[in-house]
Amino acid sequence: MKPIALKLAGTILIADPSGAIWWPDTRTLIVADLHFEKGAAFARRGALLPPYDTRATLAALSALIQRLDPVSVVALGDSFHDARGADHLHGDDATTLAALVRRQDWIWVAGNHDPAPGPALGGRVVADALAVGPLTLRHEALRGASPGELSGHFHPKAGISIHGRRLTCRCFVADETRVILPAFGSYTGGLDVRDPAISGLFPGGFDAYLAGKTRLTMIPFPKGTRPQQELPLD
Repeated sequence: MKPIALKLAGTILIADPSGAIWWPDTRTLIVADLHFEKGAAFARRGALLPPYDTRATLAALSALIQRLDPVSVVALGDSFHDARGADHLHGDDATTLAALVRRQDWIWVAGNHDPAPGPALGGRVVADALAVGPLTLRHEALRGASPGELSGHFHPKAGISIHGRRLTCRCFVADETRVILPAFGSYTGGLDVRDPAISGLFPGGFDAYLAGKTRLTMIPFPKGTRPQQELPLD
């Protein structure tokens, strides 16, 4: 794995190709938009998806926790796809998730999909924003927020061309004031970083860090420009 160090409000954060942020000074792992039980939520509406999203997301999260051994885990909202998601966890998945939550201090930040996420699974629920040292952790970026904001919500994605082939990848979006994390969940779509909902939060431009299998590729998005270069991605 080849992570990238980001500096935010004087704090060094590690952007991991998995889509998570690792804060080494506090041994805190930060993930966004797990969307557990999205497949089940769609099935209840008649749109059938393979029912393996929760298990795949749990496997990725378990591997990350095993690798980094965090003291704290913060889930930045939309951990479940809807307010009933925790109730619909398969027995084995519920056991796995509860065991992960017990391993360390676990904080659920409420999102728009899950206003009261996972209380039966343990951990603490934060309704709005969590202040930790110089950083503020919330679900959705707040316009005009003080420097040091970490958030999710938008599922940012960006595209690159590789030998004439266009690929779209989930990505981190960052400037000197805030970082938006990609969605960690297996069944999550994405919003192009050039969409005003994202780009409007970065009036001076931003960098996108596209997540490959083992490393991140940085693409600058200066104010008012669109990159047209071919970059390697693995």
